[in-house]
Amino acid sequence: MRMRAFRRAVALIWTLTFCMLRYGLLRLRGPLTLEQRARWGQSCGQPLMDSLDIRITVKGDAPEQGLVVSNHLSYLDILIYGAIMPCFFVAKSEIGRWPFFGTMARAGGTLFVERSSKSSAMSVNRQIAERLSLPVPILFFPEGTSTDGSKLLRFHSRLFEPGIAMAAPVTAAAIRYVIDDRASNNIQERDLCWFGDDALLPHMWKVLNAPAFHAEVHFGEPRSYSDRRIAAECTHTEIVNMRTVNS
Repeated sequence: MRMRAFRRAVALIWTLTFCMLRYGLLRLRGPLTLEQRARWGQSCGQPLMDSLDIRITVKGDAPEQGLVVSNHLSYLDILIYGAIMPCFFVAKSEIGRWPFFGTMARAGGTLFVERSSKSSAMSVNRQIAERLSLPVPILFFPEGTSTDGSKLLRFHSRLFEPGIAMAAPVTAAAIRYVIDDRASNNIQERDLCWFGDDALLPHMWKVLNAPAFHAEVHFGEPRSYSDRRIAAECTHTEIVNMRTVNS
């Protein structure tokens, strides 16, 4: 068990280092556009999944632009969605200060928001509006925090506003974790989720030590909405239904 965690940790560190070295080499040719940064982030996604022994299955079509909203189980969600498609994430500001992951998030064009700051949310909304014209979707987690997967928290609607104002498509996405080893009956989805007061490093070690699992991601159809609160309510219902159908 410990050998499995150690092997994955070494593979993860090597992959992160290689990705950042490649980013540095790309920068030698000149500044990268936002789209190039997002596509670099996607190119890192599958190697990171391989280092963690996480497989991904996808139902539906990943959108190529607009807003994408998803339930949130842990920091792994960002790596998983990043492996599926190029996208810009909206993440809490604390992630930007994480070693390795924070550096990669900034390099990939992640937008960071202070959850308790209205001015920060307004600034991020302006940046979202500027990026909606790019052929790269913007993904955020309207619950505002990660959960144990047992229920979907109420969606905050503020970050929907730029998409509504610009008539951009909004796509609901549902993610779940499924343990591959049927003999591991004592491991459930909530054991892989990072929520509440869990410390980051102990949780990461638990994930590194866990049986192999795969992430199931279900994309809905892009839809247009005339009001941000309606968008929040409808996507919330859609994600609940997608997770229920796949359970």
